[in-house]
Amino acid sequence: MINLIGTYECKADAKGRLMLASSLKKQLSPVLQEGFVIKRSVFQSCLELYPMQEWNVMMSKINKLNRFVKKNNDFIRRFTAGVKMVEVDATGRILIPKDLCAFAEIKKEVVLSSAVNIVEIWDKENYEKVIEDSAEDFGDLAEAVMGNIELDE
Repeated sequence: MINLIGTYECKADAKGRLMLASSLKKQLSPVLQEGFVIKRSVFQSCLELYPMQEWNVMMSKINKLNRFVKKNNDFIRRFTAGVKMVEVDATGRILIPKDLCAFAEIKKEVVLSSAVNIVEIWDKENYEKVIEDSAEDFGDLAEAVMGNIELDE
């Protein structure tokens, strides 16, 4: 399992290509050759970039769902809607498909934000708004999510 660190700013060109920051590319170097899957986020208007090994772990979990349950089929369809395979080219760029750029409202300024084992790809303005909007609730959110977990020292 990969654990990514950092938030990086970059620019998208007219074709939707992004140059990966060198420190992010270095963290991804063990999995660069395997390729990536890019998809719409479930909860936000951003994209999620999965290293192929992480995508395979997720698909293994999803494949255990009973497909004779309608809500499971509906979830699978929505979760995988617009999914594309992408690769990092020789110059360290990834090409974001136009439909996914439109979904995430990506214009020119982009933020690549590590989210443990995946990278979120945001339009910079939308990213800053979400971070600012959630700042007030973060203490309550941290308590609700992490408050009952026994943290080993």
